Formats: sequence, structure tokens, C-alpha cells
Amino acid sequence: MKEYKYTIEGNKYNVTINEVCDTVAKVTVNGTEYTVEWEKPVEEKPVIKVQPAAAPAPAAKPAPAAKPATAAAPVGGYSIKTPLPGVIIDVKVNVGDTVAKGQTVVVLEAMKMENNINTDRDGKVIAVQVAKGDTVADGAVLVVLE
Repeated sequence: MKEYKYTIEGNKYNVTINEVCDTVAKVTVNGTEYTVEWEKPVEEKPVIKVQPAAAPAPAAKPAPAAKPATAAAPVGGYSIKTPLPGVIIDVKVNVGDTVAKGQTVVVLEAMKMENNINTDRDGKVIAVQVAKGDTVADGAVLVVLE
């Protein structure tokens, strides 16, 4: 049983939620009992982004072996990885930001819950590997620190 006190347009209400079952609640407002019904919300299904495969490069000249074109962490960087698969809700840092141990760098939605992904060390952000709305797999690199 939960009790709440509300003031709406100057009127005070004491509300007690007696019972909730599926889409029906039995409540008492200022001593009068009511049955409240609501519609079930439509569950949003996560949107999975599918990126088309890159077209094969023409076989004319081989490119010089300068840098590999990968999304891996820069050499010498410390990677902050996702502990579980999900959808990126928010990215709290940008390249060049200085972060402190315990600071939230990314908010990840997984299993219908928002999870703050925090850094476990101080550092400077040298790469952000994800954007809001991206779907990530378990162990994916989110942010790279110097």
C-alpha cells in the first residue's frame, strides 16, 4: 500500500494505492474508493540498424600499408567496453574531454533498463566509437581513453 499527497490547482488530495493488478488499480482518494483502469502501453521494439556492406575495392593499385581501416581502439588506448548487448541511449562524453574514475560515459538500454557505463580510471577521451541509437554487442568498444 502506497500513500501520496498531491495538490492540484490548490486542492489537496490524499491518495492511497491499495492494489494494482495488470491494468486495474484500486485507489482511495480523500477517503473515497475508486477503481482505475488504463490501456496497456504498446511495447516499442528496438530498432536494429543494419549497415550495407562496403563495396569491394577496385583491384587497380594496392594501397600503401599506412593504417588499417578498422573500428578498433587506437594503439595504446584504454577501451571502455559494454558489459552486455543493448542500444545506446546517450553518449555523455566527446573526444578531448577529461574524465574521472566513476564518471558515466555512455547510457545503454539493455533488457528494458537504462545502464550507466562508467569509467574505472581517469583519462582523456581519444575516441568515441558509438553514437546515440546504435545497437552494440557484448564487449563492444564504446569509448577509448588515453
